[in-house]
Amino acid sequence: MARKPTGRIPPDRDAYGQEIWACYKGATTHEIAEREDGFIDISSALPYFRSYEDWPAQERAAIERARGTVLDIGCGAGRVALYLQDKGHRVLAIDNSPLAVKIARLRGVKDARVLSISEIAALRGPFGAIVLYGNNFGLFASFLKARRLLAAMHRITTPPALIIAAASNPYATRDPVHLAYQQRNRDRGRMAGQIRLRVRYRQFCGPWFDYLFASPDEVRSIVQNTGWTVREIVESQGPGFVAILAKT
Repeated sequence: MARKPTGRIPPDRDAYGQEIWACYKGATTHEIAEREDGFIDISSALPYFRSYEDWPAQERAAIERARGTVLDIGCGAGRVALYLQDKGHRVLAIDNSPLAVKIARLRGVKDARVLSISEIAALRGPFGAIVLYGNNFGLFASFLKARRLLAAMHRITTPPALIIAAASNPYATRDPVHLAYQQRNRDRGRMAGQIRLRVRYRQFCGPWFDYLFASPDEVRSIVQNTGWTVREIVESQGPGFVAILAKT
């Protein structure tokens, strides 16, 4: 799933929100992401609305580790928050898309707010778990920004807190277009899986933003000496996996 920039989105540029609003209304199920090299990816917006039974197996397994009050970052249409609410958790669901937050509320999320991942330091917490699903490890954006955000997450969580983050390994591909883009990133001093993209929907065009695909080894490198450690990698048969980070 393509995602949205890590800062708040102005309503007139909320292409992601418009896309899932249309999906919520039954008008369309398409999601269009444009990468900076001109690559266009067309996928489905339906996964944002999936019930637990249809989640990827690694997400179903890892979510059972959630504890206490949960911060759901990049909540989209609210699928994770709704599941955790039903399990008795108190959940704060945040998204930088105003329309996504509106949809989450309409679907029954009790506490959904327009807030970007870059603003989480302002939250009081404390949270027992932070969830980044739908490949939302990508919202860390880059190596350095990930480490800054992990420091902020350390401050707003309880001593035994966990981060449960869905990620995707960029090296699980043989597509020459993707391999060329990865090399271009290396040549520019960026991580190979650090992509720059924007979301489009009809006349709406979202802002450009960085999004991070990382391997399990790269996740371990990112979290080193941040106050977090990789407790477990829940793998799948494809490139997707869930990294469970424990507070140290």
